[in-house]
Amino acid sequence: MDSSRAKKRIDELRDEIERHNRLYYDENRTEIPDAEYDRRLGELRRLEREHPDLAAADSPTARVGGSAPAGEAVEHAAPMLSLDNAYSLDELREWDARARKLAEGTAFRYVAELKIDGLSISLRYEGGRLVRGATRGDGRRGEDVTANVLAIASIPREISDREPLEVRGEVYFPKKAFERLNRRREEDGLALFANPRNAASGSMRLLDPAETARRGLDAWIYQIAEPEADASQSAALERLSALGFRVNPHFAICATFEDVAAFVEEWGGKRRSLDFETDGVVVKIDERAVQAALGRTAKSPRWAVAFKYAAEEALTVVREIGIQVGRTGVLTPVARLEPVRIAGTVVQRATLHNYEDLTRKDVRAGDTVAVEKGGDVIPKVTRVVLERRPAASVPFSMPARCPECGEQVVREEGEVATRCVNASCPALVRESIRHFAGRRAMDIEGLGDKLVAKLLEAGMLTDAASIYALEEAPLAELDRFGEKSAANLMAQIDRSRKAGLSRLLFALGIRHVGEKAARLLARRFRSVAAIAAASPEALTAVPEIGPNTAEAIRQWFANAANAELVRRLLDRGVDGEEHGEPEPPSGPLSGKTVVLTGTLPGITREEAAARLESAGARVSGTVSKKTDFVVAGDNAGSKLDKARSLGVPVLGWEEALAGGGA
Repeated sequence: MDSSRAKKRIDELRDEIERHNRLYYDENRTEIPDAEYDRRLGELRRLEREHPDLAAADSPTARVGGSAPAGEAVEHAAPMLSLDNAYSLDELREWDARARKLAEGTAFRYVAELKIDGLSISLRYEGGRLVRGATRGDGRRGEDVTANVLAIASIPREISDREPLEVRGEVYFPKKAFERLNRRREEDGLALFANPRNAASGSMRLLDPAETARRGLDAWIYQIAEPEADASQSAALERLSALGFRVNPHFAICATFEDVAAFVEEWGGKRRSLDFETDGVVVKIDERAVQAALGRTAKSPRWAVAFKYAAEEALTVVREIGIQVGRTGVLTPVARLEPVRIAGTVVQRATLHNYEDLTRKDVRAGDTVAVEKGGDVIPKVTRVVLERRPAASVPFSMPARCPECGEQVVREEGEVATRCVNASCPALVRESIRHFAGRRAMDIEGLGDKLVAKLLEAGMLTDAASIYALEEAPLAELDRFGEKSAANLMAQIDRSRKAGLSRLLFALGIRHVGEKAARLLARRFRSVAAIAAASPEALTAVPEIGPNTAEAIRQWFANAANAELVRRLLDRGVDGEEHGEPEPPSGPLSGKTVVLTGTLPGITREEAAARLESAGARVSGTVSKKTDFVVAGDNAGSKLDKARSLGVPVLGWEEALAGGGA
């Protein structure tokens, strides 16, 4: 693949993976199975290896989890990493072979633990008291959810150890509690949670800890992050249990890989009998010394892996194929199915992802199809049973007009997606308002899907700016809303006016402008007016803003309707200026691209990166011909080899400090 095609595909994959990261980590939703997500991530890794000049430090291949938290952020004592996945025993054996090669003959054993389908949580104790609970966030910083952690009865408020202690675990919904919650939501006319993981994540972000307590969440604790005083993972589990933490009893210390495989096979059937959802087994090397020797990548420890059980499959019939229109106008086919029970839940809809996916599988109305729930969660049509196809069936074709507004749809050259480009399309308006009000955008608590739909139907909302024209009295008259809810919503809307420029930019939904790009633009230009007036050259001068993003920004602000939307937002009191710290001044390493590898003396990788960035350097995760120098510490790996092969200068940390002034 030539460089231009590779860049286009890399951009597509990054956008798609970032979207799924946002859905999973920040919006508690998922659209594709884990295996599909990992396939896309693997393709992106391969392309970045083949085209190192196209790699980027903020690529999804180099980052953990979702975005930095929207709420109050807290630093983790040690990064909360994600795990690589294995989907078969053969893949698990490949992980084991890599680990044994890196261990260079050192013997080790394993700990096999059930993988809990919940929300990762970090708990910090000081003086024996629980002082903080935080979500994973972006792996370095999480969102402070201490009040909601304290509402979970099984998490100890006090422990006997008076030294600082940070532990990791999983907050989850017991199956019966999850069923009770959804029954209650159905009675209240609210949207049901798709699965316990989403429900647990949403519950940990509630503003009312009393409601969190009412929902009946629970937690298993499985790791001591600080201090790493125990000689092994199994010893850490024993210590956690002795301190009063709930440790899942279904784990095994395995002397051989065959023991691990036996554990995986045993729990493949037994897991259905548990009162919590588990979709796999986490396998860890037990000995801490071996863990330290193996180290980690930017995202994952090399000494642990998550085995995922195969998704369950069932046959059913496609009643019809409908079209769903998203925020950016993309038309997505959705199969409406004869209800079928899979993995304990009734499935009636399944995504077909896009028209190419649908046509490749040739799914038609009336077909008998195989449906699986990826990771036991997301329904997906995997294949058609052709021998059962009705004789009168006809291939599905995408509509020429948007089913929501009736306007002509378009498919741009080189794109998979078919789009409605009518800015007044009810679907685009609805989804853009939902995005604008979302937690990671303007964060208007209470303005959820059902209320947005109700306000649109009543003519009280027409676009994002109309949010700031809402009045309390008409809101209070809405069915099942009332004065208190109206007052609370108006307070949230008023608070959002001061959300800041970077949130506003992200909320506007400009293509390719994610949260990081919005922050970079806000720091450089300081006002929405300056961004609107910026030339493509000025935009691409901002680090990590490429030509595609710059062109998307230029086109968006050049649109008269968008310019009018911004004007109305500003007129209604939305702050369009940046008040945070300005972009740091240029330093002695300004314009230099630097890569870190290995263990540096007396400083963490994160601290070293911060020192270099404060001197003006851009710290990248990939070595290429454009890298100015590599800083190498002990146990440097493939990046050091790559630097030498390309003739990139290699410096020690002290040499970098002395030579670069960092």
